[in-house]
Amino acid sequence: CAALADDTGLCVDALGGAPGVRSARYAGEHGNDGANVDLLLENLKDTPAPRTARFVCAMALTRPGREPLVVEGRAEGEILFERRGENGFGYDPVFLYGGKKTFAEMDEHEKNAVSHRRNAARALLAALEAE
Repeated sequence: CAALADDTGLCVDALGGAPGVRSARYAGEHGNDGANVDLLLENLKDTPAPRTARFVCAMALTRPGREPLVVEGRAEGEILFERRGENGFGYDPVFLYGGKKTFAEMDEHEKNAVSHRRNAARALLAALEAE
């Protein structure tokens, strides 16, 4: 049968692309969002704005008898100096998208309309349609 998988990392330019694939365990403990954001802000404390960053989602689809399809989706933004917003998870409170709102300030529909996962899913759909 087919299998679909995805994973996301936050890539911060001033940190050479970190935390990247280690985003969920950046501070050491897997999934400790508060500690991850605290460490990110600490590591960027001397970095002036704009602190450019992007969420990058890799998505892969495997199917019997076919080559795997692997695509990428991105959401460009910057890292704020403090948290804003109550929604979302992970780095959403410090990730400013489009210079207007953090992912944590967006409702589910707003975020889903612009997110890296949405962009990866669209790229996967385009790859499937191209077959």
